[in-house]
Amino acid sequence: MIIIKRVLLSLFVVFVMTACASLPDGIKPVEGFDVQRYLGKWYEIARLDHSFERGLSNITAEYSIKDDGSIRVLNRGFKDSAQEWSEAEGKAKFTDAKDVGALRVSFFGPFYGGYNIIELDKENYQYALIVGNNMKYLWILSRSPILDPMIQERLISKASELGFPTNELIIVKHDKAKQ
Repeated sequence: MIIIKRVLLSLFVVFVMTACASLPDGIKPVEGFDVQRYLGKWYEIARLDHSFERGLSNITAEYSIKDDGSIRVLNRGFKDSAQEWSEAEGKAKFTDAKDVGALRVSFFGPFYGGYNIIELDKENYQYALIVGNNMKYLWILSRSPILDPMIQERLISKASELGFPTNELIIVKHDKAKQ
């Protein structure tokens, strides 16, 4: 009986971890992805609200390759209520082929969430539309703190057409230099 419980628990854990790093139905990640071109600093332009970034402005993400081949993720933001900078370091791994923009990212040990690039400026790698494992997670990223309004509107329209609640997007302000 104990062995059966352990097997069931193991299967449940695998199911939960796999589900957290998946894609919402009907959404496909970009192909022809080049991680070397994606590395570096990105500014968060807009996002759907979630607890781990609530109350933050001036949010950036920096990506670099770690010695083990995974991707180091360093997120920074300014906590307006406390008037201080906050950082979180995580790691990302590809969920499939390395030329597909489907990754899983973890900031909390063995628990991973989806990080799926569904729109990307493949010519210059200057903007990206990212979704998580469900319709509650959406980010627009740019290489600069200000994204061309036409591009931003196009990305928001695409997200809306896919069923994301874009009327709930938070536009992130960038008015402080990291100290």
